[in-house]
Amino acid sequence: MEQQQVQDTIKLIKRGFSLQMNGVASASMREKGIGGYLNWGIQLPALRNIAQQYGKDYDLAAALWKENVRECKILATLIMPAERMSSDLVDLWMEQTTTQEMAEYATFNLFQYTDSASLHAFAWIASDKTLEQICGFNLLSCLFRKGAEPDDRDINEFLDQAIAALADNSMAVRHAANNSLVAFADMGELQEKIVEAAMRKCM
Repeated sequence: MEQQQVQDTIKLIKRGFSLQMNGVASASMREKGIGGYLNWGIQLPALRNIAQQYGKDYDLAAALWKENVRECKILATLIMPAERMSSDLVDLWMEQTTTQEMAEYATFNLFQYTDSASLHAFAWIASDKTLEQICGFNLLSCLFRKGAEPDDRDINEFLDQAIAALADNSMAVRHAANNSLVAFADMGELQEKIVEAAMRKCM
């Protein structure tokens, strides 16, 4: 998509936001701390419908991500082709993510489909940054549910980090870590026993 066409498309998308604005949802999100961006309160199903109109488009997604608008950034995670997300670009988007909501959308809509998903997941669960930890454990949950089997070294690293995270000050980190343990245990009887044994050790 040409640069001018990208900018014209973004203007068109933003005009559409004003017609779909949900003032109650927007206010509720602000009260819950889902802020940092201009927020129209538009829900994910409506944004998915918008994304389907444009399909996968790298240039449009990259431009949308640069907008300081919640809905633009969510659309970016839906429109960006995962195969165009280099490891460095994933790192950049993660660095530019400032809310839990956006971290979760980026993970579930985009990061889990990138070639570097596993590498980023293990790097992030070892991070001291809350949003990176949330992304890392959520990313592992996605990968486990898709049947990705870590090797013994990665299993040990995962269990150590996840169990430690269960005592984290952040409820969101604890929740993400617990979900990843459940997703791993759900992979099979062996994985369930591994989690049970690891949990017993820390009691």
